[in-house]
Amino acid sequence: MKVCHITIAALTLISSACSNFPIYTAGEVPFVPTPPAVVNRMLELAEVKAGDVVYDIGSGDGRIVIAAAKNYGVKAVGIEIDGELVDKARSRAQKEGVAALAEFREQDALAADISAATVVTIYMLPEFNYKLRPQLEALKPGARVVCHDFAIEGWIPDHSEKIADRTILHTHTVYLYRR
Repeated sequence: MKVCHITIAALTLISSACSNFPIYTAGEVPFVPTPPAVVNRMLELAEVKAGDVVYDIGSGDGRIVIAAAKNYGVKAVGIEIDGELVDKARSRAQKEGVAALAEFREQDALAADISAATVVTIYMLPEFNYKLRPQLEALKPGARVVCHDFAIEGWIPDHSEKIADRTILHTHTVYLYRR
């Protein structure tokens, strides 16, 4: 029994120390932070420019929204079901000086109105991406959708690429779709 408690404690410490391990929250999909290099590449592939409105579905701690606001000066909206993550993201946006551009909504992404988006970023599981398709298909022509690691079933990406991760044994894949 003592070994079991030590093992659980060790795993908890290891998982909290490694930012790329899943953190299970109140939502349907676990929160797994997107590495900074992948965040940057997703926004580059989307060719974010002045006037764009970036929506991040399942925004977690807000890193993509904050990067879009900070690096591109655009309005960015995070949709996240977990209230604690929304609070954390709002706090980070304030600290980064982009609270006026970065908005975080605590809501179910499948019920969210994302029609104002010109760019949508997603790091969700394939089943969730599939459920989100009707909202994505309703985006205005010219909108860009960028997915991390999981493609959208039935869609053919305009571009995909692999990104090596030096912190864990994983190669990320990023998919770009143009509507």
